[in-house]
Amino acid sequence: MTSDFKLEPVEAPPALNPRVVPMVVISPVRDEAQYLRLTMDAMVAQTCRPVEWILVDDGSSDETPDIVREYAERYPFIRLVPRQNRGFRKLGGGVVAAFNFGMEHLQHQDYAFIVKLDGDMSFGPHYIEHMLQRLEANPRLAAVSGKVFRFEHGRYIEESHIAEQVAGQFKLYRREAFEAIGGFVQHLSWDGIDVHMAWMKGWETESFYDPQAWLWHHRIMGSSDKHIYEGRLRWGRGNWYMGYHPLYAIAAGLNRMREKPVVIGGLLMIFSYFWSALKGLPRYENPEFRRYLRDWQMQRLKRFVLRQPDSRH
Repeated sequence: MTSDFKLEPVEAPPALNPRVVPMVVISPVRDEAQYLRLTMDAMVAQTCRPVEWILVDDGSSDETPDIVREYAERYPFIRLVPRQNRGFRKLGGGVVAAFNFGMEHLQHQDYAFIVKLDGDMSFGPHYIEHMLQRLEANPRLAAVSGKVFRFEHGRYIEESHIAEQVAGQFKLYRREAFEAIGGFVQHLSWDGIDVHMAWMKGWETESFYDPQAWLWHHRIMGSSDKHIYEGRLRWGRGNWYMGYHPLYAIAAGLNRMREKPVVIGGLLMIFSYFWSALKGLPRYENPEFRRYLRDWQMQRLKRFVLRQPDSRH
């Protein structure tokens, strides 16, 4: 990133007269007490407020449900929906299952936008307002997000995503597009499959720079279960499931070597991808999608090797 925009998280009081928009937000949460207040404070400060925000407690053993109840008592648009505890945190498919459980409990069915939001994020008070402006300006835009940053080594680091990759931590979808792609897949890499599926259906997606619409991620991506090394192994398995071309899986691992854990994290991704291949683990059961994905990946690699400017899908 080359901008000189100020990159500190913005703390703001609850909005006094927010504009209520036809948007529903669903947050699958499990043991998020450490950061959840940051997320909830950010949401109640928004200049544009969703008509309904469901937080699905997916078996927390900490104060997560108590925090949600505290906010729900003050803000009627917030609701806690408990889900039966499976006894462990199930990444990927478990998150989507909890999200779908939340959808089943929506009281407002006439929404125009739907959001999946993690419980370890914060964002400035104009975030939702600016996302909606982007969607209104482009009727072919299926989903949108700001750029994601985390605090590391005394400074804010941008999490690496291509321009068309919407942040998985705060997915804001136009309802029509969300239904067109069939929602989220209950498996690892759900937040990559959805974007490529949207492109296949003729939609566009985007993450963009906006000084009033950063996303602050308070936990290293892929570190929410056990440790970050397991997160990188899981990432490699997800790439296999999604249908990555072997060359792109290697390139993706090499690219992630710059991030913590430096070098070893990328190597673990590559190892896990090929280990999954050797074990014959299942893949996403959509051959058309996998062909589309591999064609896109090889075109992207070709442009990189030939030093050609990148282009949208």
